[in-house]
Amino acid sequence: MSDDEREERELDLSSPEVVTKYKSAAEIVNKALQFVLSECKPKAKIVDLCEKGDAFIRDQTGNMYKNVKKKIERGVAFPTCISVNNTVCHFSPLASDETVLEEGDMLKIDMGCHIDGFIAVVAHTHVLQEGLVSGRASDVIAAANTAAEVALRLVRPGKKNKDVTEAIQKVATAYDCKIVEGGLSHQMKQFVIDGNKVVLSVPGPETRVDEAEFEENEVYAIDIVTSTGEGKPKLLDEKQTTIYKRAVEKNYHLKMKASRFIFSEINQKFPIMPFTARALEEKRARLGLVECVNHDLLEPYPVLHEKSGDLVAHIKFTVLLMPNGSDRITFHPLQELQPTKAIDNPEIKAWLALGTKTKKKGGGKKKKGKKGEKAAESADAESMDVEPNVTTSEE
Repeated sequence: MSDDEREERELDLSSPEVVTKYKSAAEIVNKALQFVLSECKPKAKIVDLCEKGDAFIRDQTGNMYKNVKKKIERGVAFPTCISVNNTVCHFSPLASDETVLEEGDMLKIDMGCHIDGFIAVVAHTHVLQEGLVSGRASDVIAAANTAAEVALRLVRPGKKNKDVTEAIQKVATAYDCKIVEGGLSHQMKQFVIDGNKVVLSVPGPETRVDEAEFEENEVYAIDIVTSTGEGKPKLLDEKQTTIYKRAVEKNYHLKMKASRFIFSEINQKFPIMPFTARALEEKRARLGLVECVNHDLLEPYPVLHEKSGDLVAHIKFTVLLMPNGSDRITFHPLQELQPTKAIDNPEIKAWLALGTKTKKKGGGKKKKGKKGEKAAESADAESMDVEPNVTTSEE
């Protein structure tokens, strides 16, 4: 086997080094989420919080793999976003933006980290208040979280993407909420944050994806967005869009000097991962980015909104499909919730009762007697890996 063939073969979870890099990236992004959340207070500027999140990830990753011979890329895999209330996603404003948080706001914090291109992403929803979260705010968060728990148990080898799509719809309905249209959960690979294998959030005539089966050693970003509204978000202001990703397969000879300058800067600093316009030279960026987007050199991540008064929750996590089961590596505990709805659907209860770990095949003989039975019961309970109350905490 050539070195190239060996390297290609080892770039999935069959390589312990790859698993370590995924888990190291996850540890950093989990800490970054915790840090940003601790800084979220009434009157805090959102742009400052986003900057702090990105800086935390850069600082933490900058200390890793310093002494290796081969240069290892590492840092922000997805810029920190804080989307509030009816704003669905991707709000990461420019430095001049004065938007601040207010008491009672529902925050969606979304971010990602990578080490050597192995990506860990996370999104978490938090209401800016002390104590118990109740009412519709609690319903929409519980819907997102329970759907995420169900997805975790269905994203496993042998299951298909459509199984997950159908299941999360049923969970949202149980809480009288909607899954937001347009969302996709992607397979991730080295330096690929949005692989071709996807899970569609909401099926429809205009949004079809290829049927796919999950396989061992794959990595997925499971992305669940729920709403108390219609689940049909709209782009209200194109100027709010600040996150882009280089479309590596596209080429075009840009006409404007500002566009060429900005595109050169993007190719140098952000050739593959999504980035924020804040990281570019701002005066030229405003003008140059438009031509780049118009000619498909960049893929924008638009800031979408539900109707005013609607509430949107977002839960995203990274899962490794290991030989011994599904390993969720990014998370953050939820606030205490008191939803107005309860899960009565036996099908949903059955999904939640599934274990995330694969039981070992074969093995020794069963132990006899009460002591042996207790040990078996304990092992079974451990393999279930289910929280007693899935609407109030994440694993």
